[in-house]
Amino acid sequence: MIKRNKASISKCILHKVGNKFNSTKNAFSEQPIDFEEVSYDLMLPYLLRPFTSLAESYRFNHHSNVELNEIHSYASQLLQDDTDFVDISKHIVMHLFEQSNSAQIKTGDVIICLFHDIQYEDYQTDAIGVFKIENKSHFFQTYLENGSYDIITQKGIATKKVDKGVLILNAADTEGKIVLSVDNNNYDAQYWIKSFLNIKYPDDSNQHTKHYIEMCREFSKEIMQPQFGGQEQSNFLAKTVDFFKEHDIVNIESFKEEVFEKEDTIQLFEDYKKTYENDHNVLIRNQFDVSEKVLKKQKQKIKTEIKLDTNIQIKLDIDAPDASAEYLERGYDEEKKMHYYKVFFNEEG
Repeated sequence: MIKRNKASISKCILHKVGNKFNSTKNAFSEQPIDFEEVSYDLMLPYLLRPFTSLAESYRFNHHSNVELNEIHSYASQLLQDDTDFVDISKHIVMHLFEQSNSAQIKTGDVIICLFHDIQYEDYQTDAIGVFKIENKSHFFQTYLENGSYDIITQKGIATKKVDKGVLILNAADTEGKIVLSVDNNNYDAQYWIKSFLNIKYPDDSNQHTKHYIEMCREFSKEIMQPQFGGQEQSNFLAKTVDFFKEHDIVNIESFKEEVFEKEDTIQLFEDYKKTYENDHNVLIRNQFDVSEKVLKKQKQKIKTEIKLDTNIQIKLDIDAPDASAEYLERGYDEEKKMHYYKVFFNEEG
């Protein structure tokens, strides 16, 4: 997550990237963009806005030596000395071109920028940005001719959001340079993150929190709901969120003691954890610090509706873990041969 209040662009250039699979070629600019004031005032927030709400960051990766990662190398050169900005920007586009190994990889405009005074956490830093615009929008242009106004249709870049973008900060931790990435046109998950950037998630509280909550969410869908019903599923999710809100550090043993009431459910959870780790190639830590920003984002993804086959839905409050057990009662009606839920309340809201 960044703040762009004081950010500025010192150099920016636009190239076009082709697709070697269908023989479309690159086209290069020889000079950086000389912005007029209106264009600059639109471009700066357009490029940086996607990174202001990101909860997670990446680090560069390479099978032998991270210094051999192409984008890491190009960004490091530019952050150290931007004298060869135009030439290095061309190399970045050529590297992107080499990753177009299928017909579905889209051609587009590539914008490369050098930013200053981007705020990350509690300090300001420079950054290299690489943005790919794959989709363009039609818009109407009016003009005056022979005393009358007319309209023509043109195609251009919409200023709402970039399709793909990466921000490489001139800042690092023990795992390397901090990298922020967005992909709003995710037709090929490998193309941008793996092939072009070759980046990975760091081993930090953000990832530990994300992996654990995602595992709990999947456990609720695959185990809790089928075996115990929607009420128990939602109750488990609410207790999970409540546990993360109440603890700065998650200990898996304490989590199981507080969230589960029955020993056989704990065993189901432990068995599922092993399966989840193998299937997703992740390691769920037995203890880790809670990332509040990731918790907030993951909480938005958790759904606690009980959907019934009679076209009725019961929505439970994720922030009230005890409400379900206290005010919602599940039973079976012998006369109708149907399950039912009984809801207790004082007043309708």
